[in-house]
Amino acid sequence: MTASDPLDEARAAWLESSLEALYRVSRVLSRSLELRETLAELLRVLDEECGFNRALVTLSEPDGESMVISALHGVDSAIDPDIRWRAGEGVIGSVQQRSRPLVLQRLAESPDYLRQRGVFDADAPFIGVPIRAAHETVGVLALQPPLAVRERLDDDAHFAEMVANLIGQTVRLSRQVRQERRDISRTVRSHFGFDSIIGHTAVMRKVFDQVRQVAKWNTTVLVRGETGTGKELIAQAIHYNSPRAAGPFVKLNCAALPENLLESELFGHEKGAFTGALTQRKGRFETADAGTLFLDEIGEISSSFQAKLLRVLQEGELERVGGVRTLRVDVRVIAATNRDLELEVEAGKFREDLFYRLNVMPIMLPPLRERVEDIPEIASFLVGKVAKMQGRPLSITDSALRILLHHAWPGNVRELENCIERAAVMSEDGVIDRDLVLVSGVEERVSPMRGGGSVDLDDPDLDERERVIAALEQAGWVQAKAARLLNMTPRQIAYRIQTLNIKVRQI
Repeated sequence: MTASDPLDEARAAWLESSLEALYRVSRVLSRSLELRETLAELLRVLDEECGFNRALVTLSEPDGESMVISALHGVDSAIDPDIRWRAGEGVIGSVQQRSRPLVLQRLAESPDYLRQRGVFDADAPFIGVPIRAAHETVGVLALQPPLAVRERLDDDAHFAEMVANLIGQTVRLSRQVRQERRDISRTVRSHFGFDSIIGHTAVMRKVFDQVRQVAKWNTTVLVRGETGTGKELIAQAIHYNSPRAAGPFVKLNCAALPENLLESELFGHEKGAFTGALTQRKGRFETADAGTLFLDEIGEISSSFQAKLLRVLQEGELERVGGVRTLRVDVRVIAATNRDLELEVEAGKFREDLFYRLNVMPIMLPPLRERVEDIPEIASFLVGKVAKMQGRPLSITDSALRILLHHAWPGNVRELENCIERAAVMSEDGVIDRDLVLVSGVEERVSPMRGGGSVDLDDPDLDERERVIAALEQAGWVQAKAARLLNMTPRQIAYRIQTLNIKVRQI
C-alpha cells in the first residue's frame, strides 16, 4: 500500500472547494439581477470557499470610457469607492484593454501597478481576468489569494476565468432587462402620457397644467367629474409621469364590492380570517407599495369603512383582516368620484376629516358638453382606435361630426366612444356617415349657440338638413312657423322633412 502524495491530496481538496465555490457562485448569480448586492455576495463566497481575501469587480460605465468599482471585498473601508480606471490604466485597465488574464507571483513586480491607489497588497499574488458579455469586455474580476498558495496560481486563474464567465452572463442579462424596462417605461409613458389625453380648450389646458404639477410630488389627489369624463386616464397620467412610475399602478372600484369584501381587497387577509380564506393574501395597499393606488368611486364607501381608510392615509399603517401585525406601506393615493362630496359631508354621509385628507389636490374634469371644440379630435382618435380593433380602415364624414357636435353627451367621452363603435359596426364600407350616427342612438337636434343665442340659419357651414332642423327647433317644431323662418311655404318644408328623413318631434 503506497503512501498518498501530499500534492495530490492538496489538489483534490482544491478541486472540491472550487466545485463548491462554483455551485455557490451560480446560486448567488441566479438569485437577483441587482448587480451590486449580488457581486458583493459573490466575492464573499470566493473568500469563504477559496481564500481570496482581497477581491474586486469593476464594470464599464455607459460611456465605455472607464470602469468603476461594482463590488469590493477585504479592502480598507477608507478606499474611495468612486475610483475609476481608464483602458490601459494600472493592472485593472491593462487587463480590460488586452482582454487577457494577468497572473503575477507578486503584484509589485508589474510596472502597471498603481501603488497610490491602495486597493491591493503589493506583496501578494494577483489574478486579473476580463469579464466578457457576448464579444465585449465589460469589466474585470481581480483576486488576491493568500501568500502561501503561489504554487497553484495557474489553477486559480483558470477558476477565476470560469467565475468571470458566469458574471459576464449575469451582466448581459441584467443589461437586457434594464433596457427592456426602459423600453416598457417609454411605451407606457407615451400611452399614458399627456399626449394621450385629447383636449385643447382652455378648461382642459388648465387640467393638464394641474396634472403636470402634481405629478412631481406624492400629494394625495382627488379627481372629480361626471361619469365617463376620463378620471382613470388622468390618474394614470399622474402616476406614469411621477417619480413612482417604475412602481405599480393598482386600481380598485370601491362601488363594485360590499364592505366586508372591500376591506379584505384593500387590506388583505390572513389564512383562516373568515370562511373561504384558505391562504394569506396581500391587499391592494400592499400590492401598490412604492407605487400608486387609484380608488375609483370613493364616495360610495360606508361611514364605518371611511374610518379604517383614514388611518391608512394618515399613518401609512394597516393590519390585514384577521391579523395582529401592523404593516407599513408607502403608497400614493389618487381617489376619484362623481359625487358632490361637500353635500355628502353636510348630510353626514361622508367623514369631513377623510374628505379633507383626500381633497389635498382636487382636479375637476369638465363634462364633454363644456368642451365641444374637442369633439372632432376626440372622435377622430376614437375612429382610429376602433379601426385598429376591427382591423380595417375607417373614416367619419363632416356631416356625422356636425351631428356629434350638437349632441348633449350626458355620458361624456364614454358615450361618444360607444356611439362611434356602434356606427362602425354597422358601416359596411368603413365610412361613418350622418345616418349611421343617428341610427347609433344620437338624438337629432341642433343646439343653441353659446351665449344663449340661436343658430344662424344663413350659416354657410350648415347643410340643408341642419338648417331645416335648426328652424324647426327655433319654431318649437311648428312647421308653418319654421317655413316662414326659411322663406318657404308649409308644403315646401313638409316636403323637405319627408325627403331629408327628419323625425318630427312633438312638443
